[in-house]
Amino acid sequence: MTTYAPTRRGFLASAAVVGGAALAPASLWRAAPAAGAYPAILKSTPTTLYKDFGTNAEMLWSSVDPKAYLTPQSRLFVRNHSKTPKNDRSTYALKVYGDGLSTSRTEAEALTLSFADLQRLPHHDLTAVVECTGNGRSLFTTQQGQSVSGTAWTLGAVGTVRWSGVRLRDVLAAVGISPDAVSIQASGLDDPFVSGGTDYGRVRRPFSVEKALDDALLAWGMNGEDLLPDHGYPLRLVLPGWVGIASIKWLGSLEVSTTQLYSPWNTTFYRMTGSQWPADSPPLTVNPVRSAWELARDQVLPARPVTLTGRSWSGAGQISKVSVSLDGGESWRPAVLDRRGREDQGWTQWSVRWGNPRPGRHELLARATDDQGRTQPFEAAYNTQGYFFDAVVRHPVQVA
Repeated sequence: MTTYAPTRRGFLASAAVVGGAALAPASLWRAAPAAGAYPAILKSTPTTLYKDFGTNAEMLWSSVDPKAYLTPQSRLFVRNHSKTPKNDRSTYALKVYGDGLSTSRTEAEALTLSFADLQRLPHHDLTAVVECTGNGRSLFTTQQGQSVSGTAWTLGAVGTVRWSGVRLRDVLAAVGISPDAVSIQASGLDDPFVSGGTDYGRVRRPFSVEKALDDALLAWGMNGEDLLPDHGYPLRLVLPGWVGIASIKWLGSLEVSTTQLYSPWNTTFYRMTGSQWPADSPPLTVNPVRSAWELARDQVLPARPVTLTGRSWSGAGQISKVSVSLDGGESWRPAVLDRRGREDQGWTQWSVRWGNPRPGRHELLARATDDQGRTQPFEAAYNTQGYFFDAVVRHPVQVA
């Protein structure tokens, strides 16, 4: 492993310092519903665009613009374990500590980087899919007749965005990382997560140093705008291709360790559980292949030629082909792939022309294959927490 050492003097701040950037504009925050109340989600989530789950909100595929490649922040799903915190960028500080630094530091001795410190490093943009691990969870029940726990997402807990920030490897080079470091734990600044009477603490999850030095990003922007509070303002971790929980929002600290780190989010949660899985099944990392039609379920279509659109994505690589069926799987044809974004880590848009739709009920199916040879199965692997529903979805429509 390459040894990274500090590259410049004066980069580190011994305490949080003023970063010269203002608080997120108040116009981006949704007003509290009543005096003294504080909503779990701050941005507007109208029912025309979202399905409301309280602390979570799902993007409706029927609201997606087929001409738009990127997902606007105003349309991106929200996944919170508690309510969205209000942070001030001018007093923000990222703590970095652990025995995996060149000079071992306890949490009490942590290096602190202000927002201004981070912005002095080379800036980098990255387009990638961000997706909740439980995206499609409700389909275990509605399509496969299996009971699972967790938020009943359909397929709208996903989006493709253009992140702006600094590479984590540049930050680690600046603070100095030991060649023996193997694991980094990212922790958020949101309230501790309490469930079933158990306080699990703040959301935190470890990831490998290998991933950190590859394509990990510390992001302050999305699609050319500052992050909204619901999406991690002022700074979040982004691990492209990996499960959404790994991209910790409201990033507060990074612990760099020479031994494997653990948290409830890679032991109790976000791993496969159930009778067919071993008790020590590994934490989930790379997202599977999935596809979605840009239609509402049971949408009424005209009985005339129509072009249907959708998107497919994979955590492991580019989508190489998409096959679609307009008759419930009786016959298949190739979809036409849009070549936009073929060099990034976003999704692939596609279309199919339905030349003679007959009146009545139909089931649309889309099945994608990525350039790593992974193809969507016809049945997702069951697990009790409803993760990784990657099966071909049976999407009903009506033609009238």
